[in-house]
Amino acid sequence: MAPPQDGPWLDAAAGRLVRPYTVSNGRTRPTAPLDLLSMVVPTGTAPIGHMGPEHTQALGLCIAGPTSVAEIAAQLRLPAVVTKVLLSDLVDCGALTAKAPTFRDNPTDQSLLEAVLDGLRRRL
Repeated sequence: MAPPQDGPWLDAAAGRLVRPYTVSNGRTRPTAPLDLLSMVVPTGTAPIGHMGPEHTQALGLCIAGPTSVAEIAAQLRLPAVVTKVLLSDLVDCGALTAKAPTFRDNPTDQSLLEAVLDGLRRRL
């Protein structure tokens, strides 16, 4: 997937010209229950009202199919909490639906977490 285009919102020397929390109007709490593994899918309904360019970019990233909140945050180069606020705006207006991640096993199984930790230690 192509990264967002450089344009008036980015400056090579200074970085982002619009601060991340300006994008979410200073909000830090999403209205929809989203976590990093939540999958969002477009409904085909056009957003009601004016959405910012980041909303449009986030919606465009979901067109190919179910996309995780973490993937969208990485593509937008925004903090996860800001991305969650943007996506919850799109869920609230009916442009997106969100599904919580499902785990076949217990996601906090201690043996699984220890195996992941051991694998990370071996790589470092």
